[in-house]
Amino acid sequence: MRRLFGTDGVRGVANVEPMTPETVVKLGRAMAYVCRKAFGRGKIVIGKDTRLTGYMLEGALISGICSMGMDVLLVGPLPTPGIAFITKSLRADAGVVISASHNPFEDNGIKFFSGEGWKLPDEMEKKIEELLFSRELKSIRPPAKEIGKAYRIVDAQGRYVEFAKNTFPKGMTLEGLKVVIDCANGAAYKVTPAVLKELGAEAVALNVHPNGVNINKDCGSLHPEVIQRAVLEEKASVGIAHDGDGDRVIFADEKGRVVDGDQTMAICALELQKEGRLHGNTLVTTVMSNFGLELAMKEAGIKVVKTAVGDRYVLERMLKHGYNLGGEQSGHIIFLDYNTTGDGLITALQVLAIMKKTGKPLSELASCMTPFPQVLVNVRVKRKREFSSLPRVCAAIERTERVLNGRGRVLVRYSGTEPLARVMVEGKDNREIAHLAQQIATAIQRELG
Repeated sequence: MRRLFGTDGVRGVANVEPMTPETVVKLGRAMAYVCRKAFGRGKIVIGKDTRLTGYMLEGALISGICSMGMDVLLVGPLPTPGIAFITKSLRADAGVVISASHNPFEDNGIKFFSGEGWKLPDEMEKKIEELLFSRELKSIRPPAKEIGKAYRIVDAQGRYVEFAKNTFPKGMTLEGLKVVIDCANGAAYKVTPAVLKELGAEAVALNVHPNGVNINKDCGSLHPEVIQRAVLEEKASVGIAHDGDGDRVIFADEKGRVVDGDQTMAICALELQKEGRLHGNTLVTTVMSNFGLELAMKEAGIKVVKTAVGDRYVLERMLKHGYNLGGEQSGHIIFLDYNTTGDGLITALQVLAIMKKTGKPLSELASCMTPFPQVLVNVRVKRKREFSSLPRVCAAIERTERVLNGRGRVLVRYSGTEPLARVMVEGKDNREIAHLAQQIATAIQRELG
């Protein structure tokens, strides 16, 4: 059991362990030690989202990394996928993102990228953890003349904007499309509006005034009602909503209806298949994806491979078998032809390109899949224990499976980034599955709440 790293780096309440300056200094030292041992004296990119606590943690990381004789390249607020790209573009040895993604501003997190822009493998994260909790690093102190330096990279945003634009089909523009963008007061607040405007769209940008504490607050991909409403008010062609670090996107069609990650993957998989560019004729998803996606892909002759929840597991499967499209229902979608991680801006551009190529509105494109009714209930827990060791929870799950009797499915799991148990029930009757999900959630609350 890992003590710090979850499915997406280290995350927690800012200024509370493990997200304290003291621990983050040690994380920086451990990361720098691993890198220096592998590459010699080199450089590590640090980027962040717009949280107030990013300043505190950035300073701690700089101190830890420089103390081990590695240089730091500071890029400031930039989407997580932008930092992955910049790490590779600048030929750095590693990249660090200070962000808690879609979490509220009180939280923050640290996640690492390799020099090639990939998320670090489990073995390397394990090594960093071991170093952080051991005494090994205490005796390793480079002399003063070998301490690292910190440099500010002033053109990182421009580099990422040009990179993203180059994933859009050559010779095509977004002229004639009115796009509402909800940037969640997060890391994408400058780059996404800039890219869409430069490609010719009429862009209406919402939640682009971060103040350090309003990231994800009643906006962004977790609150699609904002773009649903705005699309109708603005009579827009489409709405897109990012999360705080810009690696997700959720859409609203021209009728104000939500188009989630499953529907987005269906649209993109069918287009790639039509163009002969869907590697292995396969789409990689997680166990949380709607059964309707699987049915739509089966009808089109596309194979669906499912993984555990977490984009790192989707990516691992894609890399292992050479697939180029995968993602999650949350809107975290990976186009390996373009970037090494999920990228909300690139995903938005691919969907907008399909709308332009086909001349079809998003509502028509999204009709390629009929989602099954699905209910998700989150339960905050004090501790995480195996569900199999909780009699009330086991009984509630078994009762739900008997009621569904093959007409749906139930999935109960813990969040990899928050102290939450997630209960998902899928079936044909909304009222029935909502009741069943609540019964399981109540059992979890009584056992662990």
